[in-house]
Amino acid sequence: MAAQIQAFFDEATGTVSYVVYDHEGGHCAVVDSVLNYDPKAGRTSARSADELLAFAAQKRLTVQWILETHAHADHLSAAHYVRSKVGGKIAIGAGITQVQEVFKGIFHLEPEFRPDGSQFDRLFGNAEVFAIGSLSAQALAVPGHTPACMAYQVGDAVFVGDTLFMPDVGTARCDFPGGSAQALYQSVHKLLDLPAHTRLFMCHDYPPDGRAPAWQSTVADQRAHNIHVHDGVTQEEFVALRTRRDATLEMPVLILPSVQVNIRAGALPPAEANGTAYLKIPLNTL
Repeated sequence: MAAQIQAFFDEATGTVSYVVYDHEGGHCAVVDSVLNYDPKAGRTSARSADELLAFAAQKRLTVQWILETHAHADHLSAAHYVRSKVGGKIAIGAGITQVQEVFKGIFHLEPEFRPDGSQFDRLFGNAEVFAIGSLSAQALAVPGHTPACMAYQVGDAVFVGDTLFMPDVGTARCDFPGGSAQALYQSVHKLLDLPAHTRLFMCHDYPPDGRAPAWQSTVADQRAHNIHVHDGVTQEEFVALRTRRDATLEMPVLILPSVQVNIRAGALPPAEANGTAYLKIPLNTL
């Protein structure tokens, strides 16, 4: 049975979320959901997540999984919100513990925060197989952008997270804590060794001028046209290119609010004595 896939594009963050399901009235996974965040007001809303949930309700789907490809630095995850509304298990790669350990220190989080992945319902290891209703799925570890990056393969479709972008955009940055251009090159080729017709679904698109947002390509497209890792690019060449490019990039606009929420599986920090939850802004650290 082929997976049914519905994409949702969040224009404010360039994020693409997905509902992946077996059949109408069946089961689904929500991939990389977005919690909307207004950085000027410090206010969250569930507009994007509610759109996903409305689609799932329309198709009479039971949400079985809420999959995170990594702890995103460019948008807040709505995983906790989705689970609170419709259930399902929040899952991410087992490498999240490394990310939590680093950012617990950077944000000087409360002592009760445990960097052991316990905020998530499931930590996937590489090549671990799981089911989405009648669909068979597999988690594929693709570190490089972060140590926790995980792609999810469902039949001939792979949700690649930030490992790859559309061919005219290239690949993810590797200068976050725990990032590695060498590891990313190897992870990309793990994906590009899949059959040429394999469909690859991006987590983000930042289209060049004149192109509408897009989020689906194939292994063949990427091998022929990806501006960073097309066939013939060596690991040494890629690492040099990626290192030069990363040195010119500013931090993502939402990295500080995003990461401290996303390492909690999308939950906000615990409220303080006055009943308000606060995000931290570490000065002169990143």
